[in-house]
Amino acid sequence: MELEFLSASLINLVINLSYSILALVVGVYGLLWVDDKLLKNIDLEEEMKKGNIAVAIFASTILIFVALIIAFGFRG
Repeated sequence: MELEFLSASLINLVINLSYSILALVVGVYGLLWVDDKLLKNIDLEEEMKKGNIAVAIFASTILIFVALIIAFGFRG
C-alpha cells in the first residue's frame, strides 16, 4: 500500500512538473512574441534606465504572469 502511494505521488509530481515547464515555455514564448509584435520600437531596458515607471510596471506584469503560470502548474 505504501509503495503504491509513493509511486502514484511520484507519477503525479512528474506530470505536474512537466505540465508547468511546458506551460512556462509556451507562456514565455507567447509573451516574447507579443512583445516583438507590439513593442517593435521600444527598448524596455533602456526605458527602465531612463526611469520610465510605466515600462517597469509592464515588465513586472510579465514576471507576475510567468509566476502565475508556474503556480498553476504546481497546483495541478
